Amino acid sequence: MKHLVAFCLTVFLSFTAWAVEPNEILDDPALEERAREISKLLRCVVCQNENIDSSNAPLARDLRLVVRERLEEGDSDEEVLAFVVQRYGEFVLLKPKVRSSTFVLWFGPAIVLLIGLTGLAIYYRNRRRAAAAVVPLSADEEKRLKELLGDD
Repeated sequence: MKHLVAFCLTVFLSFTAWAVEPNEILDDPALEERAREISKLLRCVVCQNENIDSSNAPLARDLRLVVRERLEEGDSDEEVLAFVVQRYGEFVLLKPKVRSSTFVLWFGPAIVLLIGLTGLAIYYRNRRRAAAAVVPLSADEEKRLKELLGDD
């Protein structure tokens, strides 16, 4: 039973390690760690919402190799990211920088939410006003209504 629990923990806790193939891993542990950290910042352009570190797509593998190659050539983390962005555009970043071109990406959902909440507030306010503006029927109107409905 202990072996089963250990196996399950190993499988579930190391899910991201499945994408990086053994022949991709660098000999230098420090460079490999940097490569893994950079890979977690880059989007797989095939999978779109998965980083290249955990993606099994062939393009993600190619990007992982490019990252490792650039690190071996002595590039800093920022230089590696700049190289990949220059090649694939800012879309490849999982967290793009806030710029005028990415304003909608960063703040669009919040703006849409605020517009929706404002619309709901206005709707319920008008509904409450309309309900408060209802005037009760006069005695003659109630009598006429009962005649029309056939209530005696």
